[in-house]
Amino acid sequence: MSLRCSVFIATSLDGYIARSDGSIDWLEAANATVTQGEDCGYGAFMSSVDVLVMGRGTFETVLSFPAWPYGDKPVWVVSRTLKSLPATLPPQVRLMNDSPREIVAIAGQCGHQRLYVDGGQLIQAFLRDGLITDLTITTIPVLLGAGRTLFGTLSRDVTLKLASSKSYPFGFVQSTYQVEKEPA
Repeated sequence: MSLRCSVFIATSLDGYIARSDGSIDWLEAANATVTQGEDCGYGAFMSSVDVLVMGRGTFETVLSFPAWPYGDKPVWVVSRTLKSLPATLPPQVRLMNDSPREIVAIAGQCGHQRLYVDGGQLIQAFLRDGLITDLTITTIPVLLGAGRTLFGTLSRDVTLKLASSKSYPFGFVQSTYQVEKEPA
């Protein structure tokens, strides 16, 4: 089995993952409408992942949470500006400044089979390098009008194949796509 690089993320209906200032208050408000005990597949997804690879912006957002949400799951924080991590983090959190291709090579050398890539700019970098294998995007029924987009400029089209789609009674729509490989 080859290494998979997966995305599991929520966007507003107009394609934003955060407000311009990085705030995800709109997502927190939407999550308050979710049926008790429903995690929209997040738990199953996380149990299938060997390592969570996140960008600096996402990492800084996570640091504002009341508690570290990833338990003992290895987390690789990718940043070219951070020089160290807070000492209070679990020991399995690692700081990296490698390129997406280097990260995939390191993961492969470690025997990992699936990476969870999180953070808008990092997802865009992995997409540009043709490394994302699948995307699960949960669309939240809210229009923000502006903010940080999930997808940035690409040098070529990225063709996706819909693998599944599910709607939830609280208004979320979750679609999973496989990234079609370019012809050799």
